[in-house]
Amino acid sequence: MVDIAKLDWDSYETSWGFLVNPLVHKSQSFDTIEAAWLTQSEHWRSVSLDLKTLEQENNQLCINAYGLQCELEPAVMLEDITLTSNAHYRYGGKRSKEELEALMRCDTLRELVSYTIGCMMGRYSLDKPGIILASQGDNLQDYLHQIPSPSFVPDEDAILPLTDQEWFADDATNRFREFVRVVWGDEHLQENLNFVAEGLCLHAIKYKRGESDLDTIRRYLSTQFFEDHLRTYKKRPIYWLFSSGKYKAFECLVYLHRYNEGTLARMRTEYVIPLSAKLNAYAEKLEQDKEASTSAAETKRLEKEIATLHKQQVELAEFDEKLRHYADQRISLDLDDGVKVNYGKFGDLLAEVKAVTGEKAG
Repeated sequence: MVDIAKLDWDSYETSWGFLVNPLVHKSQSFDTIEAAWLTQSEHWRSVSLDLKTLEQENNQLCINAYGLQCELEPAVMLEDITLTSNAHYRYGGKRSKEELEALMRCDTLRELVSYTIGCMMGRYSLDKPGIILASQGDNLQDYLHQIPSPSFVPDEDAILPLTDQEWFADDATNRFREFVRVVWGDEHLQENLNFVAEGLCLHAIKYKRGESDLDTIRRYLSTQFFEDHLRTYKKRPIYWLFSSGKYKAFECLVYLHRYNEGTLARMRTEYVIPLSAKLNAYAEKLEQDKEASTSAAETKRLEKEIATLHKQQVELAEFDEKLRHYADQRISLDLDDGVKVNYGKFGDLLAEVKAVTGEKAG
C-alpha cells in the first residue's frame, strides 16, 4: 500500500522523487500520445482498484482482530482511495464516467505541457530521469556537462516567448511541436498535436471553431499555462512570467534557476526590441491591406486589428523602457530568500505579483 502511494506521488513533478512524465515514459512503447494515454489511464484505474482491495482486506483483518463485525464494514468507496491518479478521488462529486475521463485526460495533457516546458528550460531531460538543472545560476553548459548529446536541446537562454502570434521561431509553441516530434516521431505528429489540442479544450480552455491544433496549443500557453503553473506550485512558481501588461504585446517565461544578472538585458535585445520592429512592420502591412480592401466587413476587421495592434505598440514601448531600467540594475537573486522575496524584485515586469508576493507591484 505504501509503495503504491509513493509511486503515485512521484508521478507528479511537484514531488522530489519525480523522474519522468508518464506519457513520455510510455513513448518507448507507443508512437501516439493517445495510445500512451489510454494505456496509462487503464493502469491508473487498475492501481486504484488494487489499493481499494488491499484497504478492504486490511479493514477486514482489523475488524476480525477486534471483534467489530457488528459495528464496522470493511467496504471502501473508490472516491476514498487517496491517489492523485484516481479520478474518483481527484475530482469527487457525482460525476459520470465520461466527465471523469475528460477531466483526467485534460489534466494529464496539461501535465505533459508542463513537463515539456521543463525540458525546454533544462530542468528535465529526455535522456536522464529526474531534475537536471535546479541550482542558482545554472546554464546550458551545466546541462551539456551532464548530457553532452541531448535528444532535445534546452533553450539557450531559458527565455521562452509566450505570444498569441508566431513572432519568434523559438517560442514555446514551436518548441512544443518540436518536442512532440522528437518524442513520438514525424509520422504521427499531426495526430499527436490534434490529441493534445482536443484534450486541452475538454476543460482547460474553450473550443474555438476553425482554429488549428497548433494555434489551440498556442492559445493555451499564452492564456492559461501560467495560471495552471501557479496553482500547481501553490503560488511559488519556478517559471516566471514577464509580461508587458493587459494587451500581452510581449510575454515570456524565465526559469528562475537559470536567471542571471544579464537575463533582462538579453530579453530586451533578443526579443523586445526585435518585436517592436516586427509590430511596426505588421502595422504597416495591415494599413496597406485596409487601403486595398473592397469589402466593408474586411475593412472593419482590419480596423479592429489595427486598433489593438496600436495599443500593443504603446504597451511594448512602455515595457521596454521599464525593462531597460531594471536591466541596467543587473538584479541578482538569492534563492535562499525564497520565491516570494525574489519575485518582488522586478516591479510590475512580472505577472501576478500580488498573488505571489501578497503585495502590489512597486
